[in-house]
Amino acid sequence: MGGQKGIALFCKYLGMQNELTTVSIKANDISLAENYTMIPLFTNKRIRYASPFYISRIKKIIRQKNIRNVITEHPYMAWLGWILKKNMGVKWFVHSHNIEFERFRTLGKKWHRLLKIYESWAYKNADVVLFKTEEDKQFAIDNNMVKKENCLIIPFGVEIKEMPEDKLQQKEKIYLQHNIPADAKLIFFNGAFNYKPNTDALSFILNKINPLLLDEKNLNYKIIISGRDLPAPFNNLQGFADRNIIYAGFVDDVYAYFKAADIFLNPVVSGGGVKTKIVEAMGYGTTVISCVSGAAGIETSVCGEKIKIVADNDAGAFANEIIFMKNETAKTPHSYYEYYYWENIVSKLKPLLFG
Repeated sequence: MGGQKGIALFCKYLGMQNELTTVSIKANDISLAENYTMIPLFTNKRIRYASPFYISRIKKIIRQKNIRNVITEHPYMAWLGWILKKNMGVKWFVHSHNIEFERFRTLGKKWHRLLKIYESWAYKNADVVLFKTEEDKQFAIDNNMVKKENCLIIPFGVEIKEMPEDKLQQKEKIYLQHNIPADAKLIFFNGAFNYKPNTDALSFILNKINPLLLDEKNLNYKIIISGRDLPAPFNNLQGFADRNIIYAGFVDDVYAYFKAADIFLNPVVSGGGVKTKIVEAMGYGTTVISCVSGAAGIETSVCGEKIKIVADNDAGAFANEIIFMKNETAKTPHSYYEYYYWENIVSKLKPLLFG
């Protein structure tokens, strides 16, 4: 999932610039923690979000390592961050990945109102709240959830600081692997399909956008779908194999597909938060066509020609952009990497961590 990946990369690059210790669930593989120490303390069960039994252990870690700053990912363990702030004198950060109560409201969860109360309390009591987007930050300010002076934008980033040089080689490799004609336009969609917004987006591509593309007689294209946990009713997309749809399943190197693709589609309209796959697609040089909701939180001012935005649920607009797009090979601008390169992102925290 994009949020999990975002946490791992945030820690990786924060650990490059600071001494970092994380406390995590026991199921995580600590050998994969790059540039930081991971302590697998929490149970894998959801009771961890309310259990007071971890307080003394974490206090001991703070004393032993002389820790001055504590960051809680998402607002769910805010109560623990607040206790550590009050008892240990640390500066407490909440790293918000989206406005959580709004995300669950769009998913139809009735308890989102209770979450709003708790989330607002967390933001108001934290020393600093790290938001992913200007939209989330402004929403929290406008709804009296946080003070403006306590906010900082820490976007989801990419691990490269310029356009990759092997796009052509990866394109040739992927085309050969999937038997795609050399003159075909390659369209890509990727997601974790145990998440309803992604399966809804996939259905929209299959049943709304693709039929319009099939009607365009002069369009030579293939759509590759990748991702794990595709629900059984989709039957591995076998019913679409004769309709220019290729199901690649879970791929070991999704970046190869980003590099190979001409277009990345993002018709996701619900779920909240930044669609991390958009950020990665542009970082690896792929032009993105997204609906308005799916592009929420993207800093379009740094993206140049690499993103095209259409109305939500407008299959015709998506199809037209694909059919008439003339400049999908435009380069991702330098301004994009200045804003979205992970090392640049985490450097913004230095004055707060040591000030």
